[in-house]
Amino acid sequence: MNKEPLIKVKNLKKYYPINKGIKDIFSKDKSYVKAIDDISFEIHQGEILGLAGESGSGKTTTGEILVRLQETTEGEIIFDGHDFMTKSKVEDKRFRKEVQMIFQDPYETLNPRFTILETIAEPLKIHGMKGKDLIYERVIEALEIAELKPAEHYVHRYPHELSGGQRQRVAIARGIVMNPKFLVADEPVSMLDVSIRADILNLLKRLRKDMGLTMLYVSHDLSTIKYLCDRIAIMYLGKIVEIGNANEVIDNPQHPYTKVLLSAVPVADPDHKKVRIEIDDEAPDQINLPEGCRFTPRCPYATEACNKCDHTLIERRDKQYSACIYAEDELKLKPTAV
Repeated sequence: MNKEPLIKVKNLKKYYPINKGIKDIFSKDKSYVKAIDDISFEIHQGEILGLAGESGSGKTTTGEILVRLQETTEGEIIFDGHDFMTKSKVEDKRFRKEVQMIFQDPYETLNPRFTILETIAEPLKIHGMKGKDLIYERVIEALEIAELKPAEHYVHRYPHELSGGQRQRVAIARGIVMNPKFLVADEPVSMLDVSIRADILNLLKRLRKDMGLTMLYVSHDLSTIKYLCDRIAIMYLGKIVEIGNANEVIDNPQHPYTKVLLSAVPVADPDHKKVRIEIDDEAPDQINLPEGCRFTPRCPYATEACNKCDHTLIERRDKQYSACIYAEDELKLKPTAV
């Protein structure tokens, strides 16, 4: 794997203003939902980085910003050595060929009035490819790579004629038809049958190997992240609280929130007594966030010092970073066995 970063994200912020009425629109003292609040990370060429966390953690918003579906509030993003934020229109169009996104819901992301051929051909036409035969060949090639074979059997069908797994393969084919450098996969298997999930994950692995793709894999499922990803970043209320090698983070978590997430992962062995860490189900209000560590109100062993600390990521193990001030102390949680 090439160790040079394809993407560098520095001090990224995404705030959404809260307007409760006409006065709020013109007021200087506005309230904001801090969906992403000053995060920094890199994704190396050929790497799959997993981004995990609860709903509302900011992981999907991060992925959408990296493919320009949303604009940033503040921050710097460098893509392939170029400043992401200052692209001209020509550069922006070229950039959109090199980054693509696969969405969570294969039932909603495909136009029901388009055939599969029309769906996958659309980005080719937008970016100026001409010639029906050439476009058809590229569509067939993309479907074959996405393992919908024989591809000719699918091109004239409509989305409602396909299963959920087949629709997601069509979405993947559309994502790779432009030969992108970077792919964001946002919960791509969460709505699929368990029997199909492994096939889609293996397909993503092969795309990385055969096409040299770099990926951001967004998911709440830590088991799929461990299977697929090289590294993992854990997000909580707009902050990255831990990042490192996927196996190390999952086997030796250095932040209590990571431990909580892992304790909720089911174990297939019926003889294994799962120990679950109990916390308050209610996360803090994203408008009125707590001072210091945002996990403090729910953390099983928070202290007064946690209300005053920042969220600086500190290297706790080899290239494994945690924002918990007590990570080095290896404090033992006292969970409830379930």
